[in-house]
Amino acid sequence: MPSAGTDALAKLCPDLHNWPNTWRYQHSDIALGERIVECLRPFLLHLLDQGLATKTLYRHRDHLWMLGGEIVRRSQEEPKLARKPTKRLLLQFVDDDCGPLLWPRISEQQQTSFDSTCRKLYQFLTTNTQWPDQDR
Repeated sequence: MPSAGTDALAKLCPDLHNWPNTWRYQHSDIALGERIVECLRPFLLHLLDQGLATKTLYRHRDHLWMLGGEIVRRSQEEPKLARKPTKRLLLQFVDDDCGPLLWPRISEQQQTSFDSTCRKLYQFLTTNTQWPDQDR
């Protein structure tokens, strides 16, 4: 039986299972995308537990989708990224200050908003001791 958090996540991200397919450049990218989604899921549940406004949750969701797409895009340029453990890979792209500069470029205001989500993700990744498949 699904939990309330799982139901809320399905409402917030009804297409979460399809994110890897939306990010892919080639079929082999799907595995990386699935690993990224697996690691973003606990953070999305964490955001839901915070009781944030729906608009804020949607903004964070959209930013996480953008982050995953950027990581997969960069793995096309640097294939060794796809072989890194997922948590280390995410931490390569986010820190306590910002996230990666996105391509195609977005406005400075949009980048600042995106960076805010990346900071929250960084804090979650570095303080959460229960992490799925840390060595993957």
